[in-house]
Amino acid sequence: MNKTSFRVLIALSMVHLINDALQSVISASYPLIKEELLISFTQIGIITLAYQLAASVFQPVVGWFFDKYPVSRALPIGMSFTLVGLVSLSQVTSFYGILISVFLVGIGSSVTHPEASRITSLASGGRRGLAQSIFQVGGNFGGALGPLLVAFLVAPYGRQNIAWFSIFAFVAILIMIPITQWYKRYLTRIKRERAEAKTAVVMPLPLRQTVFAIGVLLLLIFSKYVYTASLSSYYTFYLIEKFDVTISHSQVLLFVYLVATAIGTLLGGPLGDRIGRKYVIWLSILGAAPFTLILPYVGLTWTVVLTFCIGLIISSAFPAILVYAQELLPYKLGLVSGLFFGFAFGIGGIASAILGRLADVYGIEAVYHLCAYMPLLGLVTWFLPNLKKKV
Repeated sequence: MNKTSFRVLIALSMVHLINDALQSVISASYPLIKEELLISFTQIGIITLAYQLAASVFQPVVGWFFDKYPVSRALPIGMSFTLVGLVSLSQVTSFYGILISVFLVGIGSSVTHPEASRITSLASGGRRGLAQSIFQVGGNFGGALGPLLVAFLVAPYGRQNIAWFSIFAFVAILIMIPITQWYKRYLTRIKRERAEAKTAVVMPLPLRQTVFAIGVLLLLIFSKYVYTASLSSYYTFYLIEKFDVTISHSQVLLFVYLVATAIGTLLGGPLGDRIGRKYVIWLSILGAAPFTLILPYVGLTWTVVLTFCIGLIISSAFPAILVYAQELLPYKLGLVSGLFFGFAFGIGGIASAILGRLADVYGIEAVYHLCAYMPLLGLVTWFLPNLKKKV
C-alpha cells in the first residue's frame, strides 16, 4: 500500500478551491446579470442549465477517456477553458454571449473534477474517505469564497471586474505543475509494475448488485442536488424578496451557508472511513429533512441558522457517496468520478431551470415549499449493501 501523499492532496484541494470559487462566480453574478440584461428567472435557469450541462455531460466522457488514455497535463488544459470563459463572461453584452461564456467555464469544470478526483484517490494511500474530504473541502470553501468575492469586488463596481478572476485561474495552473509531475511519475511506475506482475482488480459485489447500488446512489445524488440547487441558484433572490435584504447582504448570507457545506464535507469522508459510508449517507440525506421542512416558515435569523444546519448535514453525503461508488468499481476511477460529478452538475442544472420557471409562475417562496421534501428520498439508503467489511 502506498503512503498517503498529503502534499499532492493539499495541492489538489487548493486547485479545487480555486476552480469552484471561479465556477461559483457564475451563480453569484446572477443578480447583476439579471439587472443588467433585464432577463427573467426562466432565462437565469437556462444559463444555469447551459453551464451545468457543459460541466456534466462531458465529465463521464472525460473520465472514461483518461481511464483509457491517461494524460498528465489534463488539469492545466481544463483550467485554460475556465480562464477564457471568465474573461468572456465579463465582457459580453447579450444573453447568448453569456450562454457561450458559462459553457466554456463548464467545460473547464468537466475536465478538472474527474481528473483531480482520480488523482486524489491514487494519492490517498488507501484512506479514500479522508482524501476525498480534503479534496472536496477545497471545492466547498472555494464555492463559499466566490460569492463573497463577488459581493465585495464585483457587485459594487460592475460585471466587468469578473475579468480579474482570470488571475486566479492562472495561479491554479501554476499549482497544477507539481501535481502533473507527480502524476507522470506515478503513471510510469504503475506501467512498470503492471508489466512485471499482472494482477486483476476484483469488484466487491456481483455486476447486477453493483449496477443496482449505483442506481440507488444516483437517486440519492438526485435528491441532494435538486434541493441544493434551490439554495445555490435562488437563495439570494429568496432573501432579497422575502426579507428585503441588499444584494451584498444576500451574498454574505449565501457565504454562511456555503461555509457550512465546506465543514460538512470535511467531516463526511473521514467519518465514512471510520463507521462506513452507508451510515454517513443515511445521516446526511435523511437527517437534513427536518430542517428543510421547517425553513419556509421562519424569519430571517432562523433562516440563516437552518440553512447553516442544512449545509452542514447534507454536504457530508457527497464524499461518502463518491468513495462508495469508487469502491464498487475500483478499476474505473475516472469514469465513476466523472459520472457522479457530471450527474450532480446535470441534475443541478435541470433543477435550476425548472425551479426558475416555478419561481416565475408561482413566486420564489414556492420553490422552497416544494424542495423541502426532497431529502426524504434518503430513505432509499436502506437498499444499499454495507461495504464496510467487504472493501
